[in-house]
Amino acid sequence: MPLPFLPDGPTCAVIGMLHVPALPGTPRHDRSLVEITDMVLEEAAIYADSGVDAVMLENMHDVPYLRGDVGPEITASMTSVAQQVGEVFPGPVGVQVLAGANQEALAVALAAGLQFVRVEGFVFGHVADEGWLDASAGPLLRYRRQIGADHVAVLADIKKKHSSHAVTSDVSLAETAQAAAFCGADGVIVTGGSTGEAAQPDDLVTTQAATSLPVLVGSGVNSDNVHDYRQADGLIVGSSLKVGGEWDAALDPERLAAFLEKVALNR
Repeated sequence: MPLPFLPDGPTCAVIGMLHVPALPGTPRHDRSLVEITDMVLEEAAIYADSGVDAVMLENMHDVPYLRGDVGPEITASMTSVAQQVGEVFPGPVGVQVLAGANQEALAVALAAGLQFVRVEGFVFGHVADEGWLDASAGPLLRYRRQIGADHVAVLADIKKKHSSHAVTSDVSLAETAQAAAFCGADGVIVTGGSTGEAAQPDDLVTTQAATSLPVLVGSGVNSDNVHDYRQADGLIVGSSLKVGGEWDAALDPERLAAFLEKVALNR
């Protein structure tokens, strides 16, 4: 399906990250859901004023992550926050639920009226921080059909960050992208090795040559290297827009404005 945040013409979309503070039941949880929501909505309003194409929520402060199967309190909290973000941000809103809680992300998206999800382990199993993650395309897309969420786009990481891919070392990045397309992803995401680490520009070129799906860059994009990714369909940006360039800091409006200026110059 067409991705709802892609601009017309030869330009790349900018998707700003909303890193939701630690949710109930997680080790770093230290504030009420009302306080969490207010913090996220404040940043969503900054993104709305900036003109980014879309935003995406992620429960990144819930470290250490579970291997899928997060509790109902996480799904419920993310749904509540996401629904209110949709009232503040005028464009498409997406969600990712860590780690690998892809069906839960779809449930959040459906209940909150979101437009897309980012998923891990869509094709080919791999070893992540949390342990072994199985490929999820089959059960995930069946679940999407069962709950009536076919309108929610699925963006799939390939050879994702924070993971070892030794077990699939004989499967290239291009072959992984082709497998994701074959299995029904609506777009694919290339990354560096970890949060804030830049993806290799050659990986973007390789992936775009291997599939007609939209290809997004999902880590390490900043004002200094954005020109390396000007041919991408979308840029998912978080850490470099925060105070000091740290993912767990607050959104910095000045950094955001500087980044968007660089994006405009490279379009």
